[in-house]
Amino acid sequence: MSEISLSKTALSPPPMDERGNLFASLGPGLITGAADDDPSGIATYSQVGAQFGFAMLWTMLFSFPLMAAIQEICARLGRITGVGVAANLAKCYSKTVVRGLVLLLCVANIFNLGADVAAMAAAIQLLVGGKLLLYAIFFGAASLLLQVYVPYRIYVRYLKWLTWALFAYVLTAFAVRVPWTQALRSTLVPSVSLDPEYLMALIAVLGTTISPYLFFWQTSQEVEDVRIHKNQSPLRKKPAQAWKQFRRIAFDTRVGMAFSNIVAFFIILTTAATLHASNEGIRIQTAADAAKALQPLAGRFASLLFALGIIGTGMLAIPVLAGSAAYAVSELFGWRASLESKPHNARKFYYVLSAATILGVCLNFVGIDPIRALFLSAVINGIVAVPLMFLLMLISERPAIVGKFVLPRYLRVVGWIATGVMLVASLGFLIAALHTSLVG
Repeated sequence: MSEISLSKTALSPPPMDERGNLFASLGPGLITGAADDDPSGIATYSQVGAQFGFAMLWTMLFSFPLMAAIQEICARLGRITGVGVAANLAKCYSKTVVRGLVLLLCVANIFNLGADVAAMAAAIQLLVGGKLLLYAIFFGAASLLLQVYVPYRIYVRYLKWLTWALFAYVLTAFAVRVPWTQALRSTLVPSVSLDPEYLMALIAVLGTTISPYLFFWQTSQEVEDVRIHKNQSPLRKKPAQAWKQFRRIAFDTRVGMAFSNIVAFFIILTTAATLHASNEGIRIQTAADAAKALQPLAGRFASLLFALGIIGTGMLAIPVLAGSAAYAVSELFGWRASLESKPHNARKFYYVLSAATILGVCLNFVGIDPIRALFLSAVINGIVAVPLMFLLMLISERPAIVGKFVLPRYLRVVGWIATGVMLVASLGFLIAALHTSLVG
């Protein structure tokens, strides 16, 4: 079957599985999209809504095809080759380049993980009181134990059900008064300002929706799915499976990324309708700040939903952040890398996963400001994202890597547009950050 006919067919959903459950056909794409709305992302969207109102709702519509395309490219790469991003890059480029990218990815993930754990701890403290650091230890330990001792095929089911926590933000929006006409206008008609604060917020939103750790995670999860299903193989070995798998990947990824952006849309919408509309100059620095600030304006129910969503998405994001780092490092050095493997069969993989989680939790003990951690994570992600996307586009066109399964035209075009947008966004972020530091 030609790539042209395949790309058309991929637009329609795959058939339901034998149980008639469409949800069961979703997997790596859904989890990756949901993990994109982690507590640090919630903080970014909340801050944007509180500061700029509805003015940035259009970014959710704009960024959807870009993030969907790059994630679909990553998923295809994993399914075609049977190995992750780092292993594929190592086949084509120098070890120095690949090690540098993986090192920066790990550093960014650890800072991001630490900030997410802090946000979850603050959210549970907001609900029931207690010690912040004890909650941070609990969430870190619980996530780590689940990853280490629960087999992937079981653990991934928990991750899929955790995505329902994100509906808390949709429900929250309907618990407040929203001027829907104004919100719809702001969604469909872009509003762009040259103000440095606006530009920095715009770049932060783009950087939050298109993040390197998601590239590594979704690629590796496609590899895991190949390993646990005995009737499946990398598509280079069994090309007859390509049509079915590419169709599933396209549907899974687009649903996951749409889910991610819809939730982000409602977070911006809710905070814009309440915190920005209050005209009290409320400044949001963490996701927990947003939950706390909502209570007097939207009621305890909205605040409670917001806080519960933070905890649920945090439990979803921690394994993605730690796992993507473990996959990248293990693939780079040729170690066995699989969440399906028992710890004694993949010791080095689990050592990296454990170290990433523990270091992230420990950031909460050394006095690093979560906002500072998020800023550093955003800067590093910006540095990593552009060259990584550039190299991903190149290797996805190499017959030596993907065989005959080069990218169809729609993915090639949108993928390069996404890379260009992220290049401009990263440069703009660095310029805006430099301007802010000089002015400050």
